Amino acid sequence: MYETPVLAVIGGSGLYNFKDLKDVQTIEVDTPFGQPSSPITIGKLSGKPVAFLARHGIGHVYPPSAVPYRANIYALKSLGVSRIVSVSACGSLRESYAPGHIIIPNQIFDFTHLRKRSFFDTGLVAHVSVADPFCQGLSDVLEEAIKDTNASYHRGATYITIEGPRFSTKGESNLYRQWGIDIIGMTAAPEVFLAREAEMCYTTMAHVTDYDVWHTSKEPVTVEMVIQTLFQNVSIAQEAIKSMVERMDPGAHCSCEDSLKNALITNPDHIDPDMVENLSLLTKKYLE
Repeated sequence: MYETPVLAVIGGSGLYNFKDLKDVQTIEVDTPFGQPSSPITIGKLSGKPVAFLARHGIGHVYPPSAVPYRANIYALKSLGVSRIVSVSACGSLRESYAPGHIIIPNQIFDFTHLRKRSFFDTGLVAHVSVADPFCQGLSDVLEEAIKDTNASYHRGATYITIEGPRFSTKGESNLYRQWGIDIIGMTAAPEVFLAREAEMCYTTMAHVTDYDVWHTSKEPVTVEMVIQTLFQNVSIAQEAIKSMVERMDPGAHCSCEDSLKNALITNPDHIDPDMVENLSLLTKKYLE
């Protein structure tokens, strides 16, 4: 048995190699959307249970478009998780957001086109509000935790999610800058939207690894650049996660936890029973 995690971390598999992580166990979870990208590791940090999920699978085998985002979020929800921090790499589209800095975005632009973006489908339709897609309360906790690390960070940015797996062309990168986008990555969408549909708080700790390809005085982004910066930032991320866990109040309530309250639109007489069964974890309190 395990205690309900006070926080789940979605990121690279190296993140959960904490020397302070105690009582570690691995849990295999199945969902109506298949298996998550990796088994879920649960352990205790500062005496509190925390869950870790490797977004790209153990050994980084899933490209961004093939990550089973719905299974990942559903699996964490099934374990009782209500708060998620995503740790990811990002490219900077702003001179002041330098490699090594940490960004806490507050907005997102979904520029993907191949991914399943919702748990809801024909037979049970929901229109969830994502005007402010990242949880402000959890982002506040993340900001205070990052302050503890003394790392350079920026709060408030627009994150564009591209399909990948390739990096941008210079034409694309410069256009994103003209649009007012601040950082670029490949995984925040649909993860953030699925978390909202699952009534979970979600925030992102985005580590700047490069200047994408727009910066004329810097080399274009490479895999080597990304890995090198992420490796350097693992200890910072771990320190921030530990600080977040220490600040977690399991009894606190957030409006994210009622996101579906006014979102379900399908006439009750026409709801597909199979959809009700598959999504009972998310909708039971509204459809009983």
